[in-house]
Amino acid sequence: KPSNAVDDAIPSIGEIGLNHFAPYLINRISARWNADMQEALKPFDLTTAKMRTLAVLAITPGMTANDLALHTITEQSTMSRTLDAMEEQALIKSRPRKGDLRVREVYLTDKGRQLFAQFWPMMYKQYSEVFAGISEAEYETFISVLHKMLQNVSQD
Repeated sequence: KPSNAVDDAIPSIGEIGLNHFAPYLINRISARWNADMQEALKPFDLTTAKMRTLAVLAITPGMTANDLALHTITEQSTMSRTLDAMEEQALIKSRPRKGDLRVREVYLTDKGRQLFAQFWPMMYKQYSEVFAGISEAEYETFISVLHKMLQNVSQD
């Protein structure tokens, strides 16, 4: 674990080792997850950005494009194009926010909900495989640590 003390000497990457360097491990897991997801989404004609958008809107309907970009880890310009394409495919609909017509809220259509319901079992299976052999207590500790790390890197 990195030290917060000012007087401590900074270890080399060799002393830490890649197998103990958390950012490296997180990136490896994320890259494998994303590659597996991209392959699994091909039969559904979905990109990762579209899949993430469907998943986020299934949980939190009425988000704005800016909120969706943040929660789907997608560049703003990519999110705008993704939303346009999804609207053309009738997977989502957008409408002005009550009280502020400049802001558009995005919602799943029935078709979008059905598509999400079709790929969710595959996504859940992959999620389960990633955490195979990990106890509930280990999982809860892991989630707690991730939330602390997310708070450490938050720009809010």
